[in-house]
Amino acid sequence: MGYVQDTLSGNEEVAYQAKFHWLYTFVAFLNLILLGVFVVGIYLFFKMMIFKWTTEVAVTNKRLIYKTGWIKRDTQEIRVDKIEEINLDQGFWGRIFDFGKLKISGTGTGVIELPTLDDPLGLRTAIGNSRSLVV
Repeated sequence: MGYVQDTLSGNEEVAYQAKFHWLYTFVAFLNLILLGVFVVGIYLFFKMMIFKWTTEVAVTNKRLIYKTGWIKRDTQEIRVDKIEEINLDQGFWGRIFDFGKLKISGTGTGVIELPTLDDPLGLRTAIGNSRSLVV
């Protein structure tokens, strides 16, 4: 029993020893789970924000540039006159809040899949305008 047993006097006896209800342990485990969810949430938040802060997408008068990475840099570029197809992936909420993903394919290149961007139609229009200036 611990402290109580150790501090009993010579003729003293324990009449009743109180115990914690099982609900107390259950709530403690719930708190542990919530802490785990919180830690995972913080990790995912920073992972997404670092990706956002270190990603650049731009259209020049000659090419489309897509750069990701901070320590390890990854770039994908394609000349605008080599772009063959631009596919837009925009669902219901994307239409309402004006966001979506673009998949761009071109001659001699693979597919460049851009992340979820604001105003994907504006980017597609900018690519089209740059293509009309080059061709």
